[in-house]
Amino acid sequence: MHRQERFKLFLDYFTENFPEPETELQYSSPYELLVAVILSAQCTDKRVNIVTPPLFERFPDPESLAASNAEEVFTYIRSISYPNNKSKHLVGMARMLVEQFGSEVPASVEELQKLPGVGRKTANVIASVIFNQPAMAVDTHVFRVSHRLGLVPKTATTPLSVEKVLVKYIPKQLVHKAHHWLILHGRYICIARSPKCMQCPLSSFCKFFEKNVLTEVSKS
Repeated sequence: MHRQERFKLFLDYFTENFPEPETELQYSSPYELLVAVILSAQCTDKRVNIVTPPLFERFPDPESLAASNAEEVFTYIRSISYPNNKSKHLVGMARMLVEQFGSEVPASVEELQKLPGVGRKTANVIASVIFNQPAMAVDTHVFRVSHRLGLVPKTATTPLSVEKVLVKYIPKQLVHKAHHWLILHGRYICIARSPKCMQCPLSSFCKFFEKNVLTEVSKS
């Protein structure tokens, strides 16, 4: 099966069955999503959603966060992974938003990456979710699912190389949705250690299923 065919089957399934996917992070403004995504690095969305309500109550906008310090922010996010670094990043990010961007979250991936704690993945998430731009954030779920389904070649060994293949084959108007489809599929079905292949609606064109499940069945 050609790669283009795999993409078509993937996109057709989710367009029909999950047409309006959303991030599981809870937020009410671009600023809040930016904070949540920074906190979510190597941490679950569930844990972030527990931490952010009191954090946002104390720091409802960039100005209030910029006026604080890492020590105070730490007390709100101590249960998050890498709280020391993230506390510093959040305060630095807020101060740059206030001083250089008029307290507004920038729309471009390039400008977003200037903010402390914001790498390409985080910038792509914000550009995709808030501004519906054709930006593909490649986290561990996207990386894993893309390879298992055969959407990207084995030679795509870095997040950036995977990103480039995905945005090449996915229509621009669907990239921001496909980002969620890949993440959620990886989070609940195509999980890392014990993928739920027998429940997966994509198994008919999945390389992982063909190699690891069908092959074992044929041997038994």
